[in-house]
Amino acid sequence: MACPWLKQCCRWNASSTSLFETLCHFKGRSVSFSTSSLGRTSWSSVPGNKGQPSSLPRTIHSKTFNFTTCLTGHKPRLLDPTLLQSCCCRKGAHTDAKPKDPFTLAQKDITNLYDDIRKELFVSKELKSLCHYYFDGKGKAIRPMIVVLMARALNSHSNRSGDLLPGQRAVAMITEMIHTASLVHDDVIDGSDKRRGKRTINEMWGEKKAILAGDFILSVASMTMARIGDNTVVKVFSQVIEDLVRGEFMQLGSKENENERFKHYLEKTFKKTASLIANSCKAVSVLVNPDPKVHEIAYQYGKNVGIAFQLVDDVLDFTSGANQLGKPSAADLKLGLATGPVLFACQQFPELHAMIMRRFSSKGDVDQAWQYVFKSDGVEQTKKLAQHYCQEAIRQISMLRPSAERDALIRLTEMVLTRDK
Repeated sequence: MACPWLKQCCRWNASSTSLFETLCHFKGRSVSFSTSSLGRTSWSSVPGNKGQPSSLPRTIHSKTFNFTTCLTGHKPRLLDPTLLQSCCCRKGAHTDAKPKDPFTLAQKDITNLYDDIRKELFVSKELKSLCHYYFDGKGKAIRPMIVVLMARALNSHSNRSGDLLPGQRAVAMITEMIHTASLVHDDVIDGSDKRRGKRTINEMWGEKKAILAGDFILSVASMTMARIGDNTVVKVFSQVIEDLVRGEFMQLGSKENENERFKHYLEKTFKKTASLIANSCKAVSVLVNPDPKVHEIAYQYGKNVGIAFQLVDDVLDFTSGANQLGKPSAADLKLGLATGPVLFACQQFPELHAMIMRRFSSKGDVDQAWQYVFKSDGVEQTKKLAQHYCQEAIRQISMLRPSAERDALIRLTEMVLTRDK
């Protein structure tokens, strides 16, 4: 019998393009969101439009929201009409300028981010080499970029100067330090020998030193957090650490029941990837605005973008080469992990069930699973699922007042879906 979770996904995937069309508009003109080609999503509009989303209609498609609720297992907290009235942009209030590239807009805030992190990691020579290894300024800095854009958007929404508060900049640094520490630990757990196109820390210096380096980076992040002097921020990031650990434990297990397996996968995805982004966005909101409703908007945007980001990452594990990814392709299958493309493919090829339960450990399992995924529509279904999470992210962030940073965060959802590495 087909898994109810996957049935629900398939029903929504069948109408994904029309759903996105209802959400994205340019100053009253509709925009179509094309998903016809794998790995590429494009904006098209009537003549005169610039091809960038600037606002959403005030009405919310009920099916879209129910879909997100079903997948996450949490009731939405932002359907209260009074909240929508108080938080949403006034009808007709739009920014006229073309939304800027998020990376360009955030560049001034993250240019010296890695230099500042390295200054915090002031230690003896050998440990310094380990700790500075990934803070070389060559990373994409996606997480701190989201944090600084969210901070500036929230500052504008709260009738303050758009400039970052010192605590908000510290949150961006903490976010990148926690993320990097988790990568160091993940590479040890997975026995990975390549990360970001170069040898991993555990491959260079050994597992014991790698674990200690990851622990030290976390400790410095904690000290930076304490200096902000806000107890709520400390609680928020404590939740992130707990989620990272719980998510890693969840990844070590498999579910026999298909319905539970897909729910398990999405929950693990939230804890390992999206929790950090969601709670970092919440942290910068806490520092500038006392309204819990605004905190929830920031949190929900980060959560939905974070889940979409990981879903696309799971797709790229099948569709991008090792040179693009900076790590071996099919890495998840080789680690025994059944991600979205595999779980969707299992709908069409039940033979995958036994492979999933034995974590692709038998000879030929990885190659066979790879073939099943590409014979199925698992990759496309996962891509469309990511679209739905991006829809919800756009709906959430559009509740803030118009600003260049808010519009850049809207544009970022498109970039999440179209990235190739």
